[in-house]
Amino acid sequence: MLNVFERWYKRKFSDPDSMMLLLMLVFSSLLLAIWGGILMPVIVAAVIAYLLDWPVAQLAKLGLSRGYTTMLVVLGFISVSILTLVGLVPVVTQQSINLIKEMPQIWEEGQGWLLRLPETYPELVQLNQIQDVLDGINDRVVGLAEQLLSASFSSLGGLGALLIYMILVPLMVFFMVKDKELLVSHLSALLPSERRLIKQVGREMNSQIANYIRGKVIEIIIVGTVSALTFAFMDLRYSVLLGVLVGFSVLIPYIGAAVVTIPIAIVALFQWGISPAFWYLMVAYGIIQALDGNALVPILFSEAVSLHPVYIIIAVLFFGGLWGFWGVFFAIPLATLVKAVANAWSSPKELEPEA
Repeated sequence: MLNVFERWYKRKFSDPDSMMLLLMLVFSSLLLAIWGGILMPVIVAAVIAYLLDWPVAQLAKLGLSRGYTTMLVVLGFISVSILTLVGLVPVVTQQSINLIKEMPQIWEEGQGWLLRLPETYPELVQLNQIQDVLDGINDRVVGLAEQLLSASFSSLGGLGALLIYMILVPLMVFFMVKDKELLVSHLSALLPSERRLIKQVGREMNSQIANYIRGKVIEIIIVGTVSALTFAFMDLRYSVLLGVLVGFSVLIPYIGAAVVTIPIAIVALFQWGISPAFWYLMVAYGIIQALDGNALVPILFSEAVSLHPVYIIIAVLFFGGLWGFWGVFFAIPLATLVKAVANAWSSPKELEPEA
């Protein structure tokens, strides 16, 4: 057994470039694990900088200076973000408040429907079983309400952090985009000379991450907007709120679409009951999900490395458990990073020409 491990170790790590890649991964993981919270504004700024680098590069091709184009693009991004928040947040907030107010009535009707199941299907469902399920759900609802109440008080301390994000992040985005080449050269100077595999993984990941971020933001906007317009056209209540939920659900492949179906179905049932309008809505929602998965995603992520759905779900669960929202957002790029590292370690050693 030891001989097998020794042969594997020599095959994978006898090359100094392989060992440097391993040390780089370990150092980066420790840095995020220990100081991830402190560095989160830098990570957010880097994400936005990746998003804005493409339009800046396209404008620079027209002959404009990079500093000038960076200023225009960043100011445009900030303006669009403010207008979106001013127009969208009040509507979503008001619909959320209204939905919370109606939740007791929705839950009461839901309990009544469940309690009628033993009368309709006496051979399949017993009244005591339904009652045990309802008691368990009520206990969980009470516990969830207490957690939300405590979270609302604790979030008041996060207002200062929000102000820091509003000031520091735009500044860092501007300088990251404007001085991209300079920052990359400084980062390259810190890397060891044995960096063949580090550069190989970096080249593979650079295009993947940029493509993923741009594609995912565009997918959120398209799917969320189409869903909200469809719900509003069909006169579904809380259409904007549910459209926003559908848009953000694409952050979690496969799982998000299944989870967000529950509130849509509950609101539709509460509004229309089991009626043709309910089924029309669910068919329209199914068409949106089908078009997203079979048309929009292949177009937006045509350059992305294909990953098996099982690997994507594992990545979402693993990285989401580690880093929450950002772990879910970057689950696919991180899974692609793991694949790129595995490919780099498995690739034969290549002689790199002297610079």
